[in-house]
Amino acid sequence: MSESKELSNWLDHLLTELEGIEVRRKSSRRLRVDIEADALPALLELLRGRASYVHLSAISCVDWPNDNQFELVYHVWSYEMQSLVSAHTRIARDPGVYISVYDIYTPAAFFERDIHEMFGIYFEGSPDMSKFILTEWDGPPPMRRDFDSEAWVNDHFDFQDYQPDWLRDIVANGGGIAVRPDEQRFSRRDLQHQERKAINQDQAGDGADGSPTESS
Repeated sequence: MSESKELSNWLDHLLTELEGIEVRRKSSRRLRVDIEADALPALLELLRGRASYVHLSAISCVDWPNDNQFELVYHVWSYEMQSLVSAHTRIARDPGVYISVYDIYTPAAFFERDIHEMFGIYFEGSPDMSKFILTEWDGPPPMRRDFDSEAWVNDHFDFQDYQPDWLRDIVANGGGIAVRPDEQRFSRRDLQHQERKAINQDQAGDGADGSPTESS
């Protein structure tokens, strides 16, 4: 039996110490664990303390409004075992409160702060729940699926036709980043070629005295 297989079997056996847990092996290096919310901290302590999963890669969140739930996924990595465990748990969308795992994984503070800002989940015990990206935002958490971004814009902003002279000049000359998608974008070489072609046509159409020539 290979060493990686032995480690996998050992981890599977270790996880049986927890009740109400569902384990699915996604690949030789990826394990999915579904667990009740109140048991998740114990799982993380087990993985970190006895299974060398010392690196918290991320905490992600999925909004399930039809189920009135949030799904939190804790991704932890073991350098020793070279494998990733993704622990999935669900909490009630209302009130949207969960316990911080900052005491187990210090980097959790950053991820919890981000999820609080984007989804509105409050993590009890987290050292900082203040805004750090949407500092001037006073609307609802924007990553919730029931947030209507178009309606928010229509309710809070006035639309105007913004066509300054410099923008019209760019569009008229067929270049620059302000060209509309439905207009052809020309490179500098294309523009120079068209300019030379126009000059040649003008010269071909003039007589020696500068007057237009007549065709027979």
